[in-house]
Amino acid sequence: MPFPATRLRRLRRTGALRGLVRETRLDAGDLILPLFVTHGEDRRTPIAAMPGVERLTIEHAVEEAAQAAALKIPAVMLFGIPADKDPEGSGAWDDEGVVQLAIRAIKEQLPDLLVIPDLCLCEYTSHGHCGILKGDTVDNDATLPLLARTAVSHARAGADLIAPSDMMDGRVGAIRAGLDEEGFDDLPILAYSAKFASAFYGPFREAADSTPAQGDRRGYQMDPANGDEALREVLQDVEEGADLVMVKPALPYLDVIRRAKDATHLPLVAYNVSGEYAMVKAAAAAGYLDERATVLEALTSIRRAGADAVITYHAKDAARWLSEMD
Repeated sequence: MPFPATRLRRLRRTGALRGLVRETRLDAGDLILPLFVTHGEDRRTPIAAMPGVERLTIEHAVEEAAQAAALKIPAVMLFGIPADKDPEGSGAWDDEGVVQLAIRAIKEQLPDLLVIPDLCLCEYTSHGHCGILKGDTVDNDATLPLLARTAVSHARAGADLIAPSDMMDGRVGAIRAGLDEEGFDDLPILAYSAKFASAFYGPFREAADSTPAQGDRRGYQMDPANGDEALREVLQDVEEGADLVMVKPALPYLDVIRRAKDATHLPLVAYNVSGEYAMVKAAAAAGYLDERATVLEALTSIRRAGADAVITYHAKDAARWLSEMD
């Protein structure tokens, strides 16, 4: 019935009514906390572009993971900053590498917390690219065995999911085959399926020390203008054996999140990336935004678009705020 018989404002009159008919809910259980792990002892190194985020030595990464678990955040994602780099990124598959050591340390203290190491070579290569260079180009096919080798190393360390973020063609199939050959056939793959060559990654480059020494990543990460191609990427990863898929970044790509969810019906993760985080932090520090309201609105919008889980640097704050609302 049209107005005045139908008045949509009736269900907005009180907080209780709004809560009763709320379509999308945000919970600490929907969040994943990223952590940057580095070698050394007893150090927390602030990341200037990301207020509140630090590079952590392993004992502090365990502390952060414990705080996340106490806030009912179910998972952490690990990014490693190695002591040494080389052209192949061999530190990525070192069984005594910083991420592998961190996985073991966290799982020993917090066996029920999901630990998801990011799988990419960019933090480990001396040139900063996500695979082996052939001239000025990343050699896709030569990189695949190294990604599979790294996945097996993560699995041996105790990872709960394998999360390749490199955007090489065929890497999900190569990783699945490598894991299965080593007896890790039950270990799921969370594929960064639609990862765009985004300006919103800027602060992450500082955090992970992964800026390419030459060129950029537009030859393998996706053109931000392409939505149909993103669906092709997602569906190809599903065909190769991905158990979960990801869209990265999140807020500028809510349409892609929705389309990917509708096309796959798989669990979908969205990455609320460093630039999205830094913008909110800067605006809140300047008094332009209410940080709490803005963060919760943004995370809810990502869930509304279709994400089942959100990787976000806001995770601990958001979990605290949500607990206060219960």
